[in-house]
Amino acid sequence: MPIPSSIAIAAVSFDQNTRFLKQNIEGLANEEWARKPDGATNDILWIVGHVTWARSAVLKRLGQEWSKPWFSHFGRGAKPGDGVAFPSPQEAMLAWDESAAVLNAAMESVSEDALAVPSTQGPPSPDGKVSGVVNFLAYHETYHIGQISYLRSWLGHRGVMG
Repeated sequence: MPIPSSIAIAAVSFDQNTRFLKQNIEGLANEEWARKPDGATNDILWIVGHVTWARSAVLKRLGQEWSKPWFSHFGRGAKPGDGVAFPSPQEAMLAWDESAAVLNAAMESVSEDALAVPSTQGPPSPDGKVSGVVNFLAYHETYHIGQISYLRSWLGHRGVMG
């Protein structure tokens, strides 16, 4: 089934974000994933964990449960902390790749009726429906992929967008 029109742009954004994320992490050393410009802001690993966790929120609204044991460290309001057992960059990217496949399949199988259900709580929904939450979370992800792009440049790597 084709992707419903109410989330078609979100689907394109999620797809593009996967490409941009992979370009942004290309050539990074494992230790660069944990570097913070001021010692306190989110690092690349935390952002990747967070947007992967956020994809699970999209999937939940699309009627699918998908999770990783380490998601609690990356949810809304969670702060990176010393001593927390984070996944390795490789493990985080394996989860990202898995989320991309599951998300694509879920977006292709969800109905317009399911997307038209009122959204009662959680992330903002511009249209008050599940479709609005999906679209908002695509925007949210794009914002964080931009942060990773900035961090890549801060680390001294060539930018991926020019």
